[in-house]
Formats: sequence, C-alpha cells, structure tokens
Amino acid sequence: MNPEPEIIRLEHIYKDYPLGNSTVRVLKDINLSVHPGEYVALMGPSGSGKSTLMNIIGALDVPTSGKYILNGREVEKLSDDQLAEVRNKEIGFVFQTFNLLPRLSALENVALPLIYAGVSKRERLERARRMLADVGLADRMDHKPNQLSGGQRQRVAIARALINNPSILLADEPTGNLDSQSSEDVMKLFDRLHEQGHTIILVTHEPDIAAHAKRLVRLLDGKILEDTGMPAVEA
Repeated sequence: MNPEPEIIRLEHIYKDYPLGNSTVRVLKDINLSVHPGEYVALMGPSGSGKSTLMNIIGALDVPTSGKYILNGREVEKLSDDQLAEVRNKEIGFVFQTFNLLPRLSALENVALPLIYAGVSKRERLERARRMLADVGLADRMDHKPNQLSGGQRQRVAIARALINNPSILLADEPTGNLDSQSSEDVMKLFDRLHEQGHTIILVTHEPDIAAHAKRLVRLLDGKILEDTGMPAVEA
C-alpha cells in the first residue's frame, strides 16, 4: 500500500456548460485519485472531456458539482486569490503552445513565476539558471524564444513549470507542436523527472506519448472508460 495520502482526489465530478437554451454535460461522475510520484496519462479523443478534466485538476476551472481535494484542500471552497496561489505554487503547467513571453530571454521566462512568489531577483535568476541547466539549456539562457527550436522552447516551458517545485506537473499535449525527434527528447525529460520523484499528469491523444506514463486513464464521452493502475497499490 502507498502510505502517502493522495495529492489529488476527485469525487463524483460533473461539469456542465450552457449551450443556447440547453446544457451540455462534459464530465459525468469522475472519480480519480493520484498519489505522489505517479506518472499518469489522460487519454481520449477530441470531445472526450480530457481538456475539461485537466482544467479542473489545474484549478483553471471549477466543477459544476462534486468535490476536488488538492493536497488536503477543497478547491471549490477557495477564493480567487487562493486559487491563483494554488496555480502558482502547487501546479506546474506545460502547454502545447509553450506560452513563453517573446520579449523575455529563456532565463527571464523561467524566473517569471518566482516574481509572483515574492522571491528576490538574485535568487530568482540563480534558481532559473540551475533549472535551465537541469533541462540541458545552460548554453541557451540568454536566447529569446524565437531564437530557440520548438523542442528547446518546450524545455524552457518545463523548466518554468518546475521552478516553484510544484506538487504536480500538468502537461497538456506537450509534444503537439514538435517534430518526432524533439518529441522524443521532451518525453525523455519527462521520464527523467518522473524518476526523480515528480508527480506528472500528461494529457494526450497520442498512444506513443501516453506509453511513457506508468498509468493510463482513458476517457470517452465524459466518463472514465479505463484506468490501468490503482494508485494505492505499488509494486
């Protein structure tokens, strides 16, 4: 048994969106737990609800009903300021489109979340240098995003996601804009981060990308169709 309490617990999560005069139910009775150190892939075709579920896990959206407990806190009871703090400190986001600021260097992009965390400039830059070195970009720190390849930009985004030492690394189609070699390099980095003990949730529709994860949660029509791993049982 895994002695550590789960980082994420979703209980009977439903999510509805208004559409004209009617309502569309996107998530239907989702129950999911994730423990520290797990590497989970959320898979499903377009319209399966995986992006909506990712937004709820990332505290970017709230469920219509149900309970979401993140590190012992009920997310739906948090204020907007508390949610912003959760997003900055608890969750590291990696997006398909990188979301880097074009006028900032790689170093400045990585250091950015530490500004909101109130860290001094000297410490911000020192931590950002270490993080970029960790992802293999020690020689690209002063480059702007448009001077980097797609794979390098995604590694900058991963370094930025890790800078606050978050509880969860949440990656949404992280190789969606990359060629096959860059995709392989980025996934090797995720594999290494998992080996170091990071908790990773990967959203993808590509089976070869999902195969890197140790647990597969497959969604269809807003429901969990398959869950290959019970998080409370460890080999």
